[in-house]
Amino acid sequence: MWNYEKRLQYPVKITQTNPEMAQVIISQFGGPDGELAASMRYLSQRYTMPYKEVTGILTDIGTEELAHMEIVCAIVHQLTRNLSPEELKKSGFDKYYVDHTLALWPQSAGGSPWTATYFQSKGDPITDLHEDMAAEQKARTTYENILRLIKDPEVCDPIRFLREREVVHYQRFGESLRIVQDHLDSKNFYAFNPAFDMSSDCGCK
Repeated sequence: MWNYEKRLQYPVKITQTNPEMAQVIISQFGGPDGELAASMRYLSQRYTMPYKEVTGILTDIGTEELAHMEIVCAIVHQLTRNLSPEELKKSGFDKYYVDHTLALWPQSAGGSPWTATYFQSKGDPITDLHEDMAAEQKARTTYENILRLIKDPEVCDPIRFLREREVVHYQRFGESLRIVQDHLDSKNFYAFNPAFDMSSDCGCK
């Protein structure tokens, strides 16, 4: 059971609209390395993870990514609320407006819609955790790219918080990978899939 607190994990208080910034930041909502894909990745992978402590980490981080998605959406919303038609056209946000008005819709900075092909859920703990670690590094890089482009302190503050959490998640997935490896009975960590094969004598060699 999850408890939803009616507040953001980190406050977002933006006083000046800026649709140009919003078009960049929206990628962390629905882009290839964004928070929606991250939450779906971890909450899907948790079911076939054979070790309870790692399942717990996937659940914790997967639900936190939903909170991060909420922060990103709050940033985009506050950067685009109450825009005039002239502001929309001048900023280039008019194309998004035609399809979605100012509602939040998951897409990348380049305008590509979100797709489940952004993540994998393979059922192999080693494979999934390596994907998870790579995903956190890609998200960190994306947030750093955003910080290179945006200098508004009201926007940069929550973006820095999100970047720091990606680093923590990467470390926790590294710990999870070590837990899985410690359970294996072979020095060849790719000899078998403990989520499916009952022993190393599985005919995989």
